Amino acid sequence: MATTKKASASTADRNGSNGAGAGHGKAGPGVSKLAASVGLTDADLLGMYRTILLARQVDERMWVLNRAGRIPFVISGQGHEGAQVAIAWALQKGKDWIAPFYRSVGTLLTFGMGARDLMTAQFAKSVDISSGGRQMPGHYGSQPMHLVSLSSPVATQMLHAVGIALAAKIRKTGEVAMSSMGEGSANQGDVHEGLNFAGIHKLPFILVVENNGYAISVPVSKQLPIENVADRAAGYGMPGFVVDGADVLECYRVAKEAVDRARRGDGSTFIEAKVIRLTAHSSDDQQTKYRTAEELADIANKDPLPRFRKELQDAGVLTAELEARIAAEVKADVEDATTYAEEAPEPDPATAMRWVFAEEWPGETPPPWGFTLRGTGGH
Repeated sequence: MATTKKASASTADRNGSNGAGAGHGKAGPGVSKLAASVGLTDADLLGMYRTILLARQVDERMWVLNRAGRIPFVISGQGHEGAQVAIAWALQKGKDWIAPFYRSVGTLLTFGMGARDLMTAQFAKSVDISSGGRQMPGHYGSQPMHLVSLSSPVATQMLHAVGIALAAKIRKTGEVAMSSMGEGSANQGDVHEGLNFAGIHKLPFILVVENNGYAISVPVSKQLPIENVADRAAGYGMPGFVVDGADVLECYRVAKEAVDRARRGDGSTFIEAKVIRLTAHSSDDQQTKYRTAEELADIANKDPLPRFRKELQDAGVLTAELEARIAAEVKADVEDATTYAEEAPEPDPATAMRWVFAEEWPGETPPPWGFTLRGTGGH
């Protein structure tokens, strides 16, 4: 019977490893002991760090823009970025598929989206690759990047990802599908149906639950009758792992095991990353109504960004020069994305129905509100 496992490797263990004992690889030029301990290179670690930093600063800029009245809504991933980037890093861009959720800024950036792509969606501009400005903010997606478009009803992406995994198994493509969501969403019926189906058919599927302790304002103690969401994995005949979401490299290690398991044909994996939510649920929420000042101060000490930065510094991977260079690059990316999105053209109202129906109008009669029918000059 499958059991839930708690990932337990520590930073000290990794820094002290020469890589050989972990079965991943040996340290060498461009491969520190820290990188070798998880089978990566120093370039990978720096790439992870840069992506986590970019996710944080793009998110922070969105809040500034919202409070200035320049974008309408933000739903934040601050505190989730370490787990998101690390887990997505284990998947193969352009081959595997991800059905993310509304907090998945780090996941999206890891899988190919850029800061401009996120900002143009927030501003609902015509060049927005997710929907051409038609979706509400936070509803990202890209078919070429294998990022399934988000929907407002939570957990519906679960069934999409399981369906992709079924297709991959039937076609023998070697693709892996992953879906992510919060622990509140994990209580939806779609999740049970998807996990049950994935378990029966041993699909190449990974469910990642980013447990930040709150479903909007409802604490986890009032959501679950069990300690860990991943304890449910045994009921679906798959392994479940609980990992510290602020431990970036442990998140990567667990995800890599799950990806390898899926590619071998050994079935699905349930990963629960215990993360923190540094902000309110969204820009329309006031978390001080249900979270104490002491709690908010305490979670700030569990931020994955400074923790990973220090881990890389202690391992000699992130030098002061590299840190300054990455910080400058990320700042420039955020400024460029903001300017680009603000200056990009607004969508043409005459195209409002494009991509909503198979034709611009659901019939041959122009709509009563007077938009131009494609191919005619009439109204």
